[in-house]
Amino acid sequence: MAKKLFALALVVLMVFTLVGCGKSNKREIIKLTLSTEDSEAILAAAGITLPDAETTLASGSTIKWHSWYDDFHNYSEDEIVNTGYWTFQEKYGCEIEWIETTYGSRFDDLANLVLGGTSPDFTSCSVTTFPYQCIKGMFQPVTDYIDYTDALWAGSKDFVDNYFSMGGEPYIILVDVKATNVVAYNRRVVEEWGFDDPAELYYNDEWTWDIFYEMCVDFSDGDEDRYALDGWYWQQALVDSAGTTIIEIEDGQFKSNIDDPVLEAVQTLIYDLNKNETNYPMWSKGYTPRNDTVGAGIKEGLCLFYLVEKWGFTDTVETINSIWGDIEAGEVMFAPLPRNADGDGTYYLASQPVGYHIITGAENAEAVVLFSMCERFKILDPTVISIDIKQLKETYKWTDEMLEMNDVCYKLAAANPIVNFASGCQPNLSTAVSNCIGGTAGNNPSSWAQLKEQYKETIDYYVEELNSLFQESLTE
Repeated sequence: MAKKLFALALVVLMVFTLVGCGKSNKREIIKLTLSTEDSEAILAAAGITLPDAETTLASGSTIKWHSWYDDFHNYSEDEIVNTGYWTFQEKYGCEIEWIETTYGSRFDDLANLVLGGTSPDFTSCSVTTFPYQCIKGMFQPVTDYIDYTDALWAGSKDFVDNYFSMGGEPYIILVDVKATNVVAYNRRVVEEWGFDDPAELYYNDEWTWDIFYEMCVDFSDGDEDRYALDGWYWQQALVDSAGTTIIEIEDGQFKSNIDDPVLEAVQTLIYDLNKNETNYPMWSKGYTPRNDTVGAGIKEGLCLFYLVEKWGFTDTVETINSIWGDIEAGEVMFAPLPRNADGDGTYYLASQPVGYHIITGAENAEAVVLFSMCERFKILDPTVISIDIKQLKETYKWTDEMLEMNDVCYKLAAANPIVNFASGCQPNLSTAVSNCIGGTAGNNPSSWAQLKEQYKETIDYYVEELNSLFQESLTE
């Protein structure tokens, strides 16, 4: 571990300011709670499933959460209550302290805190944190804290073993697996254009790249400032829908899939979409979407599809209505990514772990585990699931159709995981993959054959380097 921390020190040598305090003006936490009926129901169910509060040593703890966002406290009356955190507070008398950072500086900030002996306790796990940050020693394995054969964690072991373990040791506490980008749209706009509803197409097993492409081309007209696609992730989302990734882990080794024919097929689709000017020209707008706002143009019929995570619809009803359309009238909807009509018939969505890393040097690891148990409990217990669904319906006005599709996407992501590691690799490899993926769109796009010729050797080289770093980390 000393070698790892020394290497970590070299990485952050040029970071001069120790951080850990908030990066923006202090916000006022609002104490929202649940109804008495819901509160009693959760605590009754928790009494059967979770550890006894009287005998658990972690009771009464405060754990430090390092992140650029706070998923636990409420800062507005228009938010839902995080039922996992609520249970952690109400059953165990525990608290979470937010150690705020920014997305861009989060790893440098955390490295400084670890090296300074003031480690926070935990942070979120994702495809951006594994494997490189684990190789560098930023996070510790959870072998001593989590037994993935225990009933509470049933169904988690294979996912963790296959995608987020090093040397046979798991590096994440996996609470759940979620689908990432979906195809969001306004039903009124789709109907006005005479298109079939993507959700109905999916249920009829007719939602394919070909139909998606035809809709995008028919809709788009740059002279009218109308583009079918917008956002930062539409290309990556479509690549994920192919059912493969450029960087993959297999039997503990990373490998490149750049020669997979299905990548050529999806990148040809992206190239053609870009050639036909169906995507908002971000390269001429400072590389930001329309109005620098996720979902902008959907309500007005200037954007047809937004490939985005479902958090886009978890805002105040006023905000959702102003950007996406009238959610209570059923205008706001989403569908899975379309499938390859010439593929294996499967609808693929990228899979992200939902869970946590225990940070190296954490003082309250046991309490992090207790909190993770509360989070796991809320996605397993029918009582809490029903309360969370009720919150989505009452606070964010999600319709039954949205909830049903949410369940569909959840099951698709869990059944056929597509885990894109590129953003979590060392910077040289991550950048090469990003440039390769993004090269089929933009102001001066290249064909997939040209991109492979340009990046294949570089990607192969850095994949081998990653495997070497991976193996070295296991011997330190």
